[in-house]
Amino acid sequence: MKNNNKCPKCNSNDIIRVNGSSRAYGAGNNIMTGATIFSAVKVNRYICCNCGYCEEWIDKEDISKIKNSNNPKG
Repeated sequence: MKNNNKCPKCNSNDIIRVNGSSRAYGAGNNIMTGATIFSAVKVNRYICCNCGYCEEWIDKEDISKIKNSNNPKG
């Protein structure tokens, strides 16, 4: 859905994007990689308005941040 703006379940192209966010106390659609909101990786959602199917995507440049937070050896 992210790349072709088409739902893989029903083939609708009525897709909306809900941007990830990070707010106080870890609230929002994010993955915490540290102790503060400044370390949060935002997770964007793509939702089909026809059938309700939803996908979550992380920006490619943030993947290493998640990998490093889960692997203390770096």
